[in-house]
Amino acid sequence: MGANSSSISELPENEYLKKLSGAEPISENDPFWNQLLSFSFTTPTNSADLKLLEEATISVCKSLGTECEDLIEELLCCLIQLIVEIPLLDITYNISLEAVTTLIVFLSCQVFHKEILRESIIHKYLMHGRCLPYTSRLVKTLLYNFIRQERSPPPGTHVFQQQTDGGGLLYGIASGVATGLWTVFTLGGVGSKPPPQLEQCSPLANQSLLLLLVLANLTDAPDTPNPYRQAIMSFKNTQGFTAYSSSNPHAFQINFNSLYTALCEQQKCDQATLLLYMLLHQNTNVRTYVLARTDIENLVLPILEILYHVEERNSHHVYMALIILLILTEDDGFNRSIHEVILKNINWYAERVLTEISLGSLLILVVIRTIQYNMTRTRDKYLHTNCLAALANMSAQFRSLHQYAAQRIISLFSLLSKKHNKVLEQATQSLRGSLGSNDSPLPDYAQDLNVIEEVIRMMLEIINSCLTNSLHHNPNLVYALLYKRDLFEQFRTHPSFQDIMQNIDLVISFFSSRLEQAGAELSVERVLEIIKQGAVALPKDRLRKFPELKFKYVEEEQPEEFFIPYVWSLVYNSAVALYWNPHDIQLFTMDSG
Repeated sequence: MGANSSSISELPENEYLKKLSGAEPISENDPFWNQLLSFSFTTPTNSADLKLLEEATISVCKSLGTECEDLIEELLCCLIQLIVEIPLLDITYNISLEAVTTLIVFLSCQVFHKEILRESIIHKYLMHGRCLPYTSRLVKTLLYNFIRQERSPPPGTHVFQQQTDGGGLLYGIASGVATGLWTVFTLGGVGSKPPPQLEQCSPLANQSLLLLLVLANLTDAPDTPNPYRQAIMSFKNTQGFTAYSSSNPHAFQINFNSLYTALCEQQKCDQATLLLYMLLHQNTNVRTYVLARTDIENLVLPILEILYHVEERNSHHVYMALIILLILTEDDGFNRSIHEVILKNINWYAERVLTEISLGSLLILVVIRTIQYNMTRTRDKYLHTNCLAALANMSAQFRSLHQYAAQRIISLFSLLSKKHNKVLEQATQSLRGSLGSNDSPLPDYAQDLNVIEEVIRMMLEIINSCLTNSLHHNPNLVYALLYKRDLFEQFRTHPSFQDIMQNIDLVISFFSSRLEQAGAELSVERVLEIIKQGAVALPKDRLRKFPELKFKYVEEEQPEEFFIPYVWSLVYNSAVALYWNPHDIQLFTMDSG
């Protein structure tokens, strides 16, 4: 391609590219390679130049794809060997990056299909044959690339130095040819999306994580489960005390402390949150390790911040953060320990100055805020359900709730109560209006009412669970309950809530009576003192026992229908120096990432 080609426009007629893409074999010692691997124009790095490259090489690439299909498996193996065999140094950084990027490109035919691809030639080669023995080493290397977060080395530290006349194609391979020839060859187009600055800081870590997510979400082959998912499900801690052994051929060990630190630090991006979800959901070793950490706040706080800034996040990121909380709250030890962690000055929580609050109370505040946001904006039943499930899982372990958290629990119930009354009134008016006219169909207020009543019952069950299991630990909740006691009056005789209202009604009556005996004009401090004394005096057997509230996260059937488009939308939006034509994307809509 070399000295004879000084611009992209000359490439279609370049004799060396024609020979490369032809059917005639070329010896590895042929002088042809020296001529091919040099050129005098700068490697394209932006979408405009990449578009020119695509248009100039489309015929060459089609020919190359037709003639070289038999070499694809060998190329895939060579790319994987590059990733797992070459130590990560400044001089090898870009080679590793391009090997990872090229694998992403090979797998990206999925984005041009609306349906989930369950078979492809790349799929087949990665699941079987020569690539299979490298599975665990590839997953381990990609994880360590993510953990290390190595920044791109400064110029002048590459294996192949760029020459003053523009360098050779090997330099291009090491620094960006996947954004050109391979992108065009496989993707057939370019876009104009620049990569976010965050991903540019450590492109290898970002690209490795994206490739890992793509591999983990490949669909199972007809005769074997996805080996990359198997590897992710089974790896163990290098710091374990038991001898390492596994029946899983793809199992390996990794430093969990380093992994935990990286996960805590990187939660601002979707892909790191998705990795955390996968590990907690699929790898029991990781989940056990995380739940045993004494600094769990380092992981939980970034997740809460994602939910707090729900307006700025895409819905998928919010879902993943919420499901992570739900998985964590399945563990009673977690639910106890979060109330023992005291935090100072949560700067990102803007509604109120929180100079000191437990992690548990903060978690409650953020989840309730998410519910209220959802009620007024998105009205997503899935979001409601998971928020309430997390609160329900924690409710029996509520301890020393912050007064603001206790107030927000009752305030949410107040909001639900008002909404219930409003829908009930609309239904009544609609029914009256319909008596004189049969021209228009009635709105389905019954369905709306049913949904609201389900949420109200869940909130009553959460309050009841706290009162029956940890009344003496939560004077602030009893205070908030007494302060807003009139809210609960209408539900005492409601057939849907009578049973669950018994304990709440008993607590309200018991403590109201003690406050009346203490006289009028009581200070807040005096009221709390009476509540604490009353909590000791209230016979526990007077409160009716209900089944423990426990919810467990279960992936829906065919989870790939959600995760594969999500993963590829992340690749599209955050892969470094990879460009796709948005008009050709079929798998997801442009606003789904």
